[in-house]
Amino acid sequence: MAFPAGFGWGASTAAYQVEGGWDADGKGPSVWDTFTHQGGERVFQNQTGDVACGSYTLWEEDLKCIKQLGLTHYRFSLSWSRLLPDGTTGFINQKGIDYYNKIIDDLLTNGVIPIVTLYHFDLPQALEDKGGWLSEAIIESFDKYARFCFSTFGDRVKQWITINEPNILAIMAYDLGVFPPGVPHFGTGGYQAAHNLIKAHARSWHSYDSLFRKEQKGMVSLGIFAGWAEPADTNSVSDQEAAKRAIAFCLDFFAKPIFIDGDYPEVVKSQIAFMSKKQGYPSSRLPEFTEEEKRMIKGTADFFAVQYYTSRLVKYQENKKEEVGFLQDVELQVFPDPSWKRLDWVYVVPWGIRKLLKYIKDTYNNPVIYITENGFPQGDPASLDDTQRWEYFRQTFQELFKAIQLDKVNLKLYCAWSLLDNFEWTQGYSSRFGLFHVDFEDPARPRVPYTSAKEYAKIIRNNGLKESL
Repeated sequence: MAFPAGFGWGASTAAYQVEGGWDADGKGPSVWDTFTHQGGERVFQNQTGDVACGSYTLWEEDLKCIKQLGLTHYRFSLSWSRLLPDGTTGFINQKGIDYYNKIIDDLLTNGVIPIVTLYHFDLPQALEDKGGWLSEAIIESFDKYARFCFSTFGDRVKQWITINEPNILAIMAYDLGVFPPGVPHFGTGGYQAAHNLIKAHARSWHSYDSLFRKEQKGMVSLGIFAGWAEPADTNSVSDQEAAKRAIAFCLDFFAKPIFIDGDYPEVVKSQIAFMSKKQGYPSSRLPEFTEEEKRMIKGTADFFAVQYYTSRLVKYQENKKEEVGFLQDVELQVFPDPSWKRLDWVYVVPWGIRKLLKYIKDTYNNPVIYITENGFPQGDPASLDDTQRWEYFRQTFQELFKAIQLDKVNLKLYCAWSLLDNFEWTQGYSSRFGLFHVDFEDPARPRVPYTSAKEYAKIIRNNGLKESL
């Protein structure tokens, strides 16, 4: 099962999850610094990313891991508040620039292509204090930050992700309030944040397009989280419709405006308007784009970056109580098939990724697709032998191969989440997705390969699996 020549094999990390050095060398606080320092058991055992994997001082150790795997690509994110401590270009932290310059230069010296995410959940606290993603002012702040990064690093970085998983961020941070700033706005905040995230992405894409593309010749997109949704009862029309809504509210909510026509899916608009009316709102809780905004948003991605972990069965569930909230708006219940194997929150459904890729191909005009995250947590953190987890990776690669060969999906890159065990947001260090084990009790934070790392290195060396379809 050889993958196409030139296929990219990568791994991903994110600044807050691995760097540590939370206040080192002039870095400003991010919302995750504030949130974790407030305690209150919002994160597993009140753990923080203050030190995490220590990558701010141990980059050379990370580079050894990257070389050991033989990665062709490495995806990492920039800490906005390490570069611009108050979120604005009013003060620029040279030590932050030096750190990322070293990463980029070392990767290129070793023949590894950097994929750089501008923003991976860690908003500067100074900007959250001004309203964060609920405020329209954030669009201008993000665009200025993006321009700063393009001009500082874009001579060497050719693949950019503006925003990581805006759909997860909008719901977790501004609807449910389980991510910082930690204040729920059920049924309103998530939509307001999403609206601003889409416009911020589009603005920064246009900045790249008009100011940097000609000289730098790079590509810009955003990384959308998507699971696959399968109707619980394939003969039930209401379950089939619910599964379509699940995909529309998760993936298409962001992808349709950006890749197709600048506007939200019809089913999303009609569903939220219907719910809002039933609940006595004078207008829909989903903001509307102006015609000018739609023109600005449409076509603002150079490839399709998707992040897949798992799938669910979906059943229609009427919102009888007329509760206000994102999940209530979609009117469905999600659950796993009892036969699916489970690792932490990830149910292992490798065929779901093939269905998702085919859906993206058919819905979005056969784009070039990058999988910028996919992975499984290690079931037994004490053991480096994760043979069972590797089996799930192997099954995933089989499905990717089928997607490319049989479905003719234009898949060009696969990035495993993650290079290292790291701070997994509200799960702290209890969930381990790394190809390399990190000992968080040891101040030296040693990195040791799991079995999966050794097996992934073979896949990369062979550009695919040894067995045939």
